[in-house]
Amino acid sequence: MLRIVSDTTCPARAQEYAVIIPARFGSSRFPGKPLVALRGASGQAKSLIERSWEAACRGALAENVWIATDDNRIEEAARNFGAQVVQTSPACRNGTERCWDAVKRAGITAQVIVNLQGDSPLTPPVAVEMLIDTMLRAPGMNVATPMVRCSTAMVDRLIADDRAGRVGGTTVVCDIDMNALYFSKRVIPYTPDRFAQPPIYLHMGLYGYRRDALEVYASLAPSKLELVEGLEQLRFLQTGIPIRMLEVSNPPGGLWEINHPTDIVTVEAALAERSIH
Repeated sequence: MLRIVSDTTCPARAQEYAVIIPARFGSSRFPGKPLVALRGASGQAKSLIERSWEAACRGALAENVWIATDDNRIEEAARNFGAQVVQTSPACRNGTERCWDAVKRAGITAQVIVNLQGDSPLTPPVAVEMLIDTMLRAPGMNVATPMVRCSTAMVDRLIADDRAGRVGGTTVVCDIDMNALYFSKRVIPYTPDRFAQPPIYLHMGLYGYRRDALEVYASLAPSKLELVEGLEQLRFLQTGIPIRMLEVSNPPGGLWEINHPTDIVTVEAALAERSIH
């Protein structure tokens, strides 16, 4: 049984949140990505979707975690490793829309919905716990999401990915109140002097939504910036719904997602470094 350490396990609070992992088979950059095998510290191979589900369950009650998919192969795999699954519409345009569709179809009544992206098996438990706790304690907060301060090596990796034409991590800039100003697949802010640069923050693929804000999002057409950048969260910003950023410590091995087959080696190395089997 997966161990839960946060106070979000309190029965009175457990009904107030749900974690949803949206997953689709037809990724344009990496078809079939959720079912690709990743080897952990012991050499054991598990699918990407199973490892992402396990990451969610380390920071939340397993009974509150759902996988949302429109693909029967992903549904079957998820049920085989014991996850709750809800079938969603293939018309969902991104993971946020899929989360709202899952809420409606599964009859989820929680007021806080957490979206843990299905290609993020390195999500640290503390980030899930902090996000849930922050949203439950701040009823006026509509959307929140974590970020980590990049090391020099992480910035170099992001710049190298960009120059090579690979879609890598997402960076974010904030105002003085820690509300997001903008997200980009490019490294922002632009820093011509690498030795006098302001902090660069890597956005983590994890969101907390107030139920009403999620419903509003799903009712809107995609925004222009969302389409240009390929970043679904920009729809909130262009609509005028603020996104609160939560800074968490960078875990061992870094925070890398599976966007391309070449990312598998990096993620497997991080799994081994963290002794995740």
